[in-house]
Amino acid sequence: MESHTNNDYCFTGLIGKMSCKGLLGFGQQLFRRKVVDCTREDSRLSRCLNTFDLVALGVGSTLGAGVYVLAGAVARENSGPAIVISFLIAALASVLAGLCYGEFGARVPKTGSAYLYSYVTVGELWAFITGWNLILSYVIGTSSVARAWSATFDELIGRHIEKFFQQYMSMNAPGVLAKYPDVFSVVIILILTGLLTFGVKESAVVNKVFTCINVLVLGFVMVSGFVKGSIKNWQVPENISLEYNGTQEQYGVGGFMPFGFPGVLSGAATCFYAFVGFDCIATTGEEVKNPQKAIPIGIVASLLICFVAYFGVSAALTLMMPYYLLDKNSPLPVAFKHVGWEGANYAVAVGSLCALSTSLLGSMFPMPRVIYAMAEDGLLFRFLARVNERTKTPMIATITSGAVAAVMAFLLDLKDLVDLMSIGTLLAYSLVAACVLVLRYQPEQPNLAYQMASTNDEVDNNESVSTSESQAGFLPEEEEKYSLKAVVFPQNTDPSKLSGFIVNVSSCIIGFLIVTFCSLTVLGKDALISGSTWAITLLVIVFLLCLICTVVIWRQPESKTKLSFKVPFLPVLPILSIFVNMYLMMQLDGGTWIRFAIWMLLGMVIYFCYGIWHSVEASYSAPTDAERSTDNNVDNCK
Repeated sequence: MESHTNNDYCFTGLIGKMSCKGLLGFGQQLFRRKVVDCTREDSRLSRCLNTFDLVALGVGSTLGAGVYVLAGAVARENSGPAIVISFLIAALASVLAGLCYGEFGARVPKTGSAYLYSYVTVGELWAFITGWNLILSYVIGTSSVARAWSATFDELIGRHIEKFFQQYMSMNAPGVLAKYPDVFSVVIILILTGLLTFGVKESAVVNKVFTCINVLVLGFVMVSGFVKGSIKNWQVPENISLEYNGTQEQYGVGGFMPFGFPGVLSGAATCFYAFVGFDCIATTGEEVKNPQKAIPIGIVASLLICFVAYFGVSAALTLMMPYYLLDKNSPLPVAFKHVGWEGANYAVAVGSLCALSTSLLGSMFPMPRVIYAMAEDGLLFRFLARVNERTKTPMIATITSGAVAAVMAFLLDLKDLVDLMSIGTLLAYSLVAACVLVLRYQPEQPNLAYQMASTNDEVDNNESVSTSESQAGFLPEEEEKYSLKAVVFPQNTDPSKLSGFIVNVSSCIIGFLIVTFCSLTVLGKDALISGSTWAITLLVIVFLLCLICTVVIWRQPESKTKLSFKVPFLPVLPILSIFVNMYLMMQLDGGTWIRFAIWMLLGMVIYFCYGIWHSVEASYSAPTDAERSTDNNVDNCK
């Protein structure tokens, strides 16, 4: 009997061990990290772009719908003349994210953008979430810019397209679908999809021509706005109420900030969309001649140019015309009519079509490349990774993504598209900032991301970062003890496994605290304004805990690996970037979050039913295989 009982215990213990082992193995599958090959010559894509091409791509894709269309809607309904402050806040969020992208562009010069950066740092599940959100952002970016192109062209010819489709093909589903299907935007997307399948160099030439026209038009708008504008339009009377489409609408309390600071922040969350074009540069890693230097320079330069343009044009627009009279679909042509420059109306409309064309090209260019990168890694269906031998472009991914974008442009409204795109992009930016924060303090690079950007002349012999040599510089694991002194006053000058673990834990805590802080400030706004003690106390406690974790990270030793570009002011800048991104996400409405949740649910179904089982990295999941692959990569890098 006793022997039988012992056997039962043994059997139960064996089952428990097997289930724990299976659970652990499943967890390792979710967080396995990508092993990147250092060789540049194995790219299946055409390496033909230079730094100027990247700056033109970034500026062209960014200076589009945000200034020619969105500025009117946000100024009229959210911010008023204070739209310039909304653009400033949105630019801050983008610059912080842009610096993080710049460092990773210097680290990992491969196709994939934030998806790849997450894959080499925090693992496969987070990488898929990031990539899936990038696809959402690019698809919606393409759809929204196509609708903006259609609206601008329609305004130019007297709104005949809108009248025709509203009369004969009206869709009565407010809050879900657009007022009418936009057939013209579908045609535009299909034409540019065809252009992108011809080749990268041809697309870059067209983009540079349109970008030059775009910059000239924006310069004209700024100069003419400051000449013909009046400061009185920033000092409008209180409680403006106008009749619009048969209904009486309120337009704030007047003055420079008619909707208050909450309106400015709400406008900033939407204006953020205007700056998302820069991340298309990060997807060109395998198509640039010198990616380690060209990608950071391209990102920073394009963001600076775009901020000056957005700030100047939005100021000129609201000076030329009272914000409550701005047209929500095509504000600039109407503003020039208002000041009596009707001839300029057509020049601006034609120029804005060129700008929207480059913005559309910039949205469509990175979309198939992220899909290609995910499909090549096995996380999406493998046929999407096929590359045309003649044009060296991911043709199947280009055609598929263009078709999806065309369907969304056909059915959905511009404002709904913009908000949904913002939430996906903000999450991707937050993950990239977190990856920079984590990776800078790690003792050993998970997959040689550092080495790829390091050249022999940049790295000293005693700063070698190969796995075997870097381990020799660390304290042995048995000598590392967890204590408060080790946390606040680490003994090492180089990162150790203990210091890396401390940074990982602190970063997770900071992420949770930032989400709590932002949720409290947005959802508990009324309690904070009324001065409720509990709300203010909780806010102060969360802030202090976040500050303590930031100081703990700051005290840990940084990696000494030299790169062509590094994010300054660590750990403050990435943490600030995460905070701004999360706060802007909280500003978006509930309907946007519901649409986002549906998109994420669809992504999780694809990942757990297909991606996790077909992942290329599964072959490296065994420790021996992973170590062997890592050693080979070290040899290649040397």
